Amino acid sequence: MKSQRGSQRFSGRQFTPRDLALIHEVVHSCAGISRMELANTVCELLGWTRTGGALKGRECREFLERLECGGFLSLPDKQVGRPVGSKTSIPMTQAGNPGAALVGRVEEFLPLVLERVQSREDRLLFRELVGRHHYLGYAVPYGARLQYLALVSKPERTVVGCVQFSSPAWRMQARDQWIGWDEATRKLHLQRVVNNSRFLILPWVRISNLATAILSCAVRRLMSDWRDQYGVEPWLVETLVDQERFHGGCYRAANWIVLGQTSGRGRMDREHQRHGAEIKTLLVYPLVRDAARRLRESPEG
Repeated sequence: MKSQRGSQRFSGRQFTPRDLALIHEVVHSCAGISRMELANTVCELLGWTRTGGALKGRECREFLERLECGGFLSLPDKQVGRPVGSKTSIPMTQAGNPGAALVGRVEEFLPLVLERVQSREDRLLFRELVGRHHYLGYAVPYGARLQYLALVSKPERTVVGCVQFSSPAWRMQARDQWIGWDEATRKLHLQRVVNNSRFLILPWVRISNLATAILSCAVRRLMSDWRDQYGVEPWLVETLVDQERFHGGCYRAANWIVLGQTSGRGRMDREHQRHGAEIKTLLVYPLVRDAARRLRESPEG
């Protein structure tokens, strides 16, 4: 096993030689536990946490795997689990069945409430509603994610929709050109972009301007919630709208900017194997003033 000299930087943290020696000792002495358990142990010992206090387990595991590739340590075999992006089982309960039709103007149903999905009960409800009623279904999101249930308060408190934000697409030509990214800057600042990967208004809900109101409420919450969860302040939100199914009028009404169309490769298709498969309209919403300039020029904060 190769020795590791000097310090290393990863995901915004500088690891000293002493840190690396501790990591090597932990991995060597904690035989029989998973890679994720190792990562959490290292985080606890080094105090590597997010702004809200949660351990940076995912980032630490990636760092451990990079060290393994460099020959510095040997990790336990990866455990077989559900692949990220895979379809998952969808509950079938009364909560997901069509409810009474809600028809009218959004003003008649206010106040609108956006509740972050955090409890097991809410996670199951979100999965069921999206899995049963969104045309793309429910899949395990890539990377980071925040999920919300949207509710109206009148005539009684009722769930009317779901919103999900997750990690951005690796590359999108229209977005990258609009920002003015070169390869190095894109890699540096990609974490400042968030993808609105699911948006659902339940099919029995026909309330005019509701979708626009939910989007506006969601982007107002997003910056602080994402920063609290992941320790990074997002500057731009992106979304893809299937042009054969939707016009995207609610996004346009909420002041999202149309940048163009995708190549149809898919958000994680780095091998150019699905070009032209599903062409979608790309829209973005800046969360800060001069978002494109910040993404193009600002050093990592």
